[in-house]
Amino acid sequence: MPISLSGLVDKIKPSFTLQMTARAAALRAKGVDVINFGVGEPDFNTPSHIIKAGQKAIEDGYTKYTPGSGMLELKKAIQTKVKNVTGTLYDTSQIIVSNGGKQSLSVACQALFEEGDKVIIFSPYWVSFPEFVRLSGAEPLLVDTLPSEQFEPNFDDLNKKIDPSIKGVIINSPSNPTGGVWSDQAILKMLEISKENNWIVISDETYEELVYDRDFTAIDSLNSIGAEVLTIRSMSKTYAMTGWRIGYTIADEVIVKAMSKIQGQTTSCPNAIGQKASVAALLGDPQPVLDMKKKFQERRQVMFDSLNALEGVTCDMPGGAFYMFPDFSSYLNRETKEGKILRDTFDLSDYILDTASVVTVAGDGFGAKGYLRLSFATSSEIIKAGIKRIEESLKELK
Repeated sequence: MPISLSGLVDKIKPSFTLQMTARAAALRAKGVDVINFGVGEPDFNTPSHIIKAGQKAIEDGYTKYTPGSGMLELKKAIQTKVKNVTGTLYDTSQIIVSNGGKQSLSVACQALFEEGDKVIIFSPYWVSFPEFVRLSGAEPLLVDTLPSEQFEPNFDDLNKKIDPSIKGVIINSPSNPTGGVWSDQAILKMLEISKENNWIVISDETYEELVYDRDFTAIDSLNSIGAEVLTIRSMSKTYAMTGWRIGYTIADEVIVKAMSKIQGQTTSCPNAIGQKASVAALLGDPQPVLDMKKKFQERRQVMFDSLNALEGVTCDMPGGAFYMFPDFSSYLNRETKEGKILRDTFDLSDYILDTASVVTVAGDGFGAKGYLRLSFATSSEIIKAGIKRIEESLKELK
C-alpha cells in the first residue's frame, strides 16, 4: 500500500540553498576543488570566550531541560543587550528564546496567522519566509523592491496590493539575500502604513551587527507611533554561532505566551548549552565581533570590485550582511558548448558549478530573476580565485 502524505508536504518548497550545499559536499567527496560562495554562515569559529562558556556549562551540568521559553539568565542578558541597542528595557515576559532565529520566525507565524490571511513579503526574499507563512495556513503576498535603493520597498507596488485580508508584513534589514540595508525613512514609512492598516510587523534583524556604512538602527528605536512590532534576532551570524541554534523574539506578552505554547509542544525548550554560551556572547567582550566585521568589510570590497570587473555583470554595494546580489541577466538565454540554453538562474548556477566548481545561489529561488547570490564569508584570496573561475566559465558561453 502506498504511503499517503499530507497536503502540507506538497505545499512547502524544499530549501534550494541546502540543496546547493549538498551538491557541493558531494563534489568535494569526489575530490573536486569546490569554491563555495553559497554559504550562509561566517567562516570564523565561535569566539573562544563563548566556547569556554559552553564547555563550562557542560562541566557544571547544564545539560537538562530549561524553561520552555528560555533561561531567565539568558532573558536578562537579552534585556541588557537590547536596552543598549534601542534604549528600551523590555520585561522578560516579552522575550522568548528558541532553537535559532528560524524557529522563532516559524513559531511567530503560526501564532499570528491562519487560513484566509495574507502576509506581505518583499522580493527578493529569504527562501524560508514564504514557507513560514504557508505553514501557518496563510498566503504570502509578494511586493517588489528597488534594487538601486538597497532593495527598499517599492511603495507604489505595495499600495496597489493592499487589501483587507493582509494581517502582517515581514521585513529583513540587513537582508538575506541582497545585503541591502533600508534607510530609516523607508522603515518609518512601513511602520506608518502598518499602523494605519492594523498590520503586525515582523522585523528579522538577524544581521543586526553586520552593517558597514552607517550605524544599525533597530526598528524599535523608530517605532514612536506604536505600530505592533515583533523583533527577531539570532546568535548565529553576529557571534558565528550557527550550530549552537539560539534565536530570540521580543514582542507583546500576549504574542510571547502564544509562541511559548506552540514551542512547548514542538521542541520543549531551546538548547541548554547554547543558552549558557549565548549569555557569554551577549555580555562578554565585543572585540571578536568587531574583528569579524572588519574582515567582512574588507572582503566586501574585494568581491564588489571583482564582480563589477566581469563583462555584462552589474552589482551595487550592499550595506550589510555578507552577501552580494549581482545582476547576471545578460548571460541568460545563452548557449553552453553542449547546446543547452540557460533559461534562468537555476540553469546558470548549475552551469557555473559544473564548469567552474564554484557554488552560487540562483536569484530565481529568492524571487529575483537574473540575479545570483554570492557570499563573501570566505577569504579574499578565495573570492578572487572563485570569480576568476566564473569569468573563464562565462567566456565559454555562445
